[in-house]
Amino acid sequence: MHPKIEQIIQKSKERADALSESNTYTRHNDRRDIFESIGFACNRGHIPIIAEVKPASPTGKFADVNPEIASQIACDMENAGAVALSVLTEPCYFEGSIENLESVRKHTSIPVLRKDFIVDKNQMHEANSDVILLIAGVLGKRLPEFIEIARRRNIEPLVEVHNKNELEYALECDTILIGINNRSFETLEIDLETAEKLIPLVKEHDRKYNQKHLIIGESGVKSTDDAVRMIKAGADALLVGTYLMEGNLKEKMEKLIEANKKQEIV
Repeated sequence: MHPKIEQIIQKSKERADALSESNTYTRHNDRRDIFESIGFACNRGHIPIIAEVKPASPTGKFADVNPEIASQIACDMENAGAVALSVLTEPCYFEGSIENLESVRKHTSIPVLRKDFIVDKNQMHEANSDVILLIAGVLGKRLPEFIEIARRRNIEPLVEVHNKNELEYALECDTILIGINNRSFETLEIDLETAEKLIPLVKEHDRKYNQKHLIIGESGVKSTDDAVRMIKAGADALLVGTYLMEGNLKEKMEKLIEANKKQEIV
């Protein structure tokens, strides 16, 4: 694992240690259905885009994002056709916050994914979201327990994998959403071939066991060509952050969403 990832995980553990078990939210039965939202987009011939409110990354900063600005960005993303929103809540390296997440969910109507490095059960009770990211390479053998907690709270778990071993383990767990991250946790390099190699393994598993997983392509989409490439590889939806946060959000969203249709015309 890359030293930067190890640092982020260590900071997450420190944050988790500061939480108390009383830091919990009551979960209402009002989860916004990400499967339905993705399905609507597919029925219209669109590429389903989960747009990410991403203030920064370990390699750079995009914007100062407080809760008010976060909700403005999120509303712009929703209006531009996003099927769901991803909100960073990791504060040290991505400059996200729980407050940003709460503001986004309050001011939008589509599903909201909490994106963080979850390492402790208390973090599962910090905030309400419709989907929560659980990283297989971070949680290891504890993954099933965290999936169960999410389900009890009526939150859909998105299990993220980076390699074949993580994927095989994730497929043994009680999850439907599989996120395939094209960024290596070993080198931090991005390679779209990661998804192209792993997606067929999911499809093969589903045929063999008569299951249906929904695959989210994560990291590396920087153009319509990249988006089409991921969809052709078998991704059901794409999570896009950096590309949108760099500017021209509305124009980029429109092109990404319609990329499949334009490809068919050509």
